[in-house]
Amino acid sequence: MRTAVQNHASLRILFIEDHADLAANLCDYFEERGHSVDAAMDGITGLHLALVNTYDVIVLDLMLPGMDGITLCRKLRQEGAKETPVLILSARSALDDKVAGFNNGADDYLSKPFELKELEMRVQALAKRASGQMTRRILQVADLEFNQETMQIRRGGRRLELPTIPMRILELLMGRSPAVVWRRDIEQTIWGDSPPDSDALRVHMHTLRSIVDGAGQPTLLHTLRGVGYRLGLPDAPPP
Repeated sequence: MRTAVQNHASLRILFIEDHADLAANLCDYFEERGHSVDAAMDGITGLHLALVNTYDVIVLDLMLPGMDGITLCRKLRQEGAKETPVLILSARSALDDKVAGFNNGADDYLSKPFELKELEMRVQALAKRASGQMTRRILQVADLEFNQETMQIRRGGRRLELPTIPMRILELLMGRSPAVVWRRDIEQTIWGDSPPDSDALRVHMHTLRSIVDGAGQPTLLHTLRGVGYRLGLPDAPPP
């Protein structure tokens, strides 16, 4: 008989993983730590469970039978309107795969092979943020508003839709406004110790600027060449 080791609040976790041995190992590990787990071996079953049940975190493989993980994550966000934190767990570790994951609604990405303890720590961090145990507030710069609780962004009362990575960049810039945020700080926040080539950040900043600074609106997003970016009105210089 196993004895549960429970050092943190019990979580309800859904594992969507088609490798039977790995799925069993994940379930055993987290159950032994006092968590409640469900598992699905294909994308269609996984999406169904994610939509009809309430989970603290979903751990999702990319290469699944029936429906791939990227499609599943996108449907979960767009069609199911579910905000459950999603951690992608995949052997596909290329930057393009990570970007695709984040752009389709994933909250974190861990490449295989991995340490179970690291996965546990990431799952707990995602659940903690989602439950509101970390400070959440409404960020506001001029007429731009970012509700960190609902992840809704508005400018002048108009709803803005942003891909995941530009949204995370905007959250960082608004949180530090009107100060300048160095390029390396943005890359570290978004990509950790595996930053992409310099063009990737430039592309995301272009996307962010085109959505936030629409025609006829005062420019909020400013580039300091060779340094970084800041968000604020032109007459609000950084301290």
